Amino acid sequence: MNTVLTAVKAIHKANRDELNQIIAAVKLQQTFLAKQSARTFTVGDAVQFKGRGNRTVVGTVSKVNPKTIVVDSPSQGRWKVTASMLTSLEA
Repeated sequence: MNTVLTAVKAIHKANRDELNQIIAAVKLQQTFLAKQSARTFTVGDAVQFKGRGNRTVVGTVSKVNPKTIVVDSPSQGRWKVTASMLTSLEA
């Protein structure tokens, strides 16, 4: 049995205090992953992501925050994007 199914079964059996501990652990892991993704980008990097309407936005990193990246796109303006949504265009 895989880890996700085991976790879901444990969640179904958990009481309120245990659920609160699980929620806290999930939030902590999400924060860790967001910060880890943000550390991979630096100002000036060429990046792309899917914006509103599933259109591809291409731009450059203008600011790196702990969890988000500010991307300047010449044709589509400035975007504040979660780092995990970005793809680097530099090879």
